[in-house]
Amino acid sequence: MVELAVKEGDSVKQGQVVATIGDEKLALQMKSLDAQISGLADQVAQAQNDLTRAEDLFSRGTVPKTTLDQARTAFNVASNALKARTAERSVIQQQVTEGKVLAPASGRVLRVPVTTGTVILPGETVATVAEQNFILRLRVPERHARFLKAGDSVRIDGEELGKELRKSGVQFGTIRLVYPQIEDGRVIADAAVAGLGDYFVGERIRVWVSAGERDSIIVPGAFIVTRFGNDYARVRKDDKSVIDVPVQRGRELPRPDMPDALEILSGLKSGDVLVRP
Repeated sequence: MVELAVKEGDSVKQGQVVATIGDEKLALQMKSLDAQISGLADQVAQAQNDLTRAEDLFSRGTVPKTTLDQARTAFNVASNALKARTAERSVIQQQVTEGKVLAPASGRVLRVPVTTGTVILPGETVATVAEQNFILRLRVPERHARFLKAGDSVRIDGEELGKELRKSGVQFGTIRLVYPQIEDGRVIADAAVAGLGDYFVGERIRVWVSAGERDSIIVPGAFIVTRFGNDYARVRKDDKSVIDVPVQRGRELPRPDMPDALEILSGLKSGDVLVRP
């Protein structure tokens, strides 16, 4: 390892040089080939001069054709030798270029198990990069497997993900993929949620997922008022009059279309028209 350009926690872009792996023998071979190329270039220049002189003398009838052929052959041999050494140098140069380890995707460096000067063998890991677009990996008990499917919504409490989401309250996402294999009694699924952050990877948070269906009455929390410890809902009667009906409050069940959704266990029935206090 000649150079290590990143450390744990660094943000990298796709194609960015993460490390450079080199071999000292390659540098020595490059110097040797450079010297040979320089000598062959001089030979080609001398052969070119000899060939030009032989062509001029042959055109005057001063030298036989064999002398011209010898000069032309010497020039071709020198030129081909120079091309061969130049090609060898290109191969070495390509090997040096291939020693640059590039980031396969944009993201954050999670782990760098090597240091500068470490001997690297083919297939060894130089750095582990988490892709930039983080996903939420769900591990749900297998008894809920039949309820999970791609496209379902998931809910995350804002307080689980720090200050920014704590201000916005509840955060929602969508299940993208449910893996068919059950591991250790759990179903694995991937969910896309905006605002997961881009630094910590593997953080555990609480997630709400669908675990079946049942009939219930859900109303916006703003339609329920509490007085002296009792909850009431204002219901419009058939004669257009409005009365306060005592209700029993259930769990808060926020969802994308109703962030303050509240379950009502008793006091209301299907068809009741609520009036906002």
